Amino acid sequence: MMDARRSTETSARTVCRRWFVRDCGVALGAIAAGLLDRRAARACDDPPAPRAPHHAAKAKRVIYLFQAGAPSHLELFDHKPELAKRNGQLPPAEILKGYRAAFINPNSALLGPKFAFARHGQCGMELSEVLPHTARIADDLCLIRTMRTEAVNHAPAQIMINTGSQQFGRPSFGAWTIYGLGSEAEELPGFVVLTSAKGTSGGASNYGCGFLPTVFSGTPFRSAGDPVLYLSNPPGIDAESQRASLDAIRRLNGLSRERVGDPEIDARLSAYEMAFRLQTSAPELMDLSDETQATLDAYGVRDPNAGTFARNCLLARRLVERGVRFVQLFHEVWDQHGNLTAGVKQNALDTDQPSAALVADLKQRGLLDDTIVVWGGEFGRTPMVQGGNDGRDHHNRSFSVWLAGGGVRAGVTHGMTDDLGFNVATDPVHVHDLHATLLHLLGLDHTRLTFRFQGRDYRLTDVHGSVVDGLLA
Repeated sequence: MMDARRSTETSARTVCRRWFVRDCGVALGAIAAGLLDRRAARACDDPPAPRAPHHAAKAKRVIYLFQAGAPSHLELFDHKPELAKRNGQLPPAEILKGYRAAFINPNSALLGPKFAFARHGQCGMELSEVLPHTARIADDLCLIRTMRTEAVNHAPAQIMINTGSQQFGRPSFGAWTIYGLGSEAEELPGFVVLTSAKGTSGGASNYGCGFLPTVFSGTPFRSAGDPVLYLSNPPGIDAESQRASLDAIRRLNGLSRERVGDPEIDARLSAYEMAFRLQTSAPELMDLSDETQATLDAYGVRDPNAGTFARNCLLARRLVERGVRFVQLFHEVWDQHGNLTAGVKQNALDTDQPSAALVADLKQRGLLDDTIVVWGGEFGRTPMVQGGNDGRDHHNRSFSVWLAGGGVRAGVTHGMTDDLGFNVATDPVHVHDLHATLLHLLGLDHTRLTFRFQGRDYRLTDVHGSVVDGLLA
């Protein structure tokens, strides 16, 4: 029989990789394991607590209106009269060298824009006729026309623009933000996710924590019923008995934490406590009965209980008012390989008014100055036709994103694409550049916001990215 002392010791020291490295007695290995434990433990020390930024911040929080499926910049934000003139012609051979399209033969006929453009605001920003509400806030926007990415298909491109990598398993922008700054919300998660329309191609990786402790992951809120599944107590369980149960679980998990040193136990404890607080805070958040009819009308909320993009925009404002650091809306409708004209028109009808209302509402409440609003998808659409005469393929060489608030330059259009909207002509902004700039506005140095995993330090911007000064106020 195994010695009783040895048996007790084995059970008390749950075997894991860190214990193995430490107990091997290899000096460098033992030191590395100890550092890893302390680094991970620091990452989970009271994770909701606000943390000091690297430098003075212009923004405290982010609302990311992610338009999954890739909106056509050529129908919305990037006016190309020359493309209209060349409608039906083949593209110049020189621009197709080395070009990779997702589905079409690149040497397909050019397709002119489907909508008219006009200038708006004192800044004279050119916007499509299908964006009348966005046009009214033109002087509050920074329109980037020169975004670019390496990815050419939806899942890798969505993961790329949300995590800085085409590979699964990296922390999302929201997770990095909470890791760097913590949260000011006491009753709600620091990172909340709202969805409308279809599910995204990138799935939960778009808002996950990757190799960061799970406490930094985005928390999806449902559009109907309990905001989080199983949030309500089952019959026979009241608040007092639930509190007693959680306290017992906390004590048991605390003993495990002392033995094992696994920061994921802290994350589990934090999740239990947050779920307990959400039972009160989440239903109050989702109940729009205290909003005026004028506010509901401004956002275009027709049914306060329906999980529409309009309702989610209003919820985003309510979330940041309650201290939530990062709110991300996912709206997957923009993949117009065909039915381009009707599809873009309907999508704009669903998103234009609430997006503009959110910016105006934040501004009226004094929240826009320190809140960054981001609107955009994972890439753009080709100047070449797909699907007869009414569709466009994926296009990663140029696309448009707009920003507002939080130290962003207002009333400017950044960069230009060529006459066909195919390539960036001036002032390119890579996905990593966008991330570096947004982190900078939040007071974080993208080169210093790192986490050691599998032997090296990782960051949102990988090993690339520069702050784009032209986007800063």
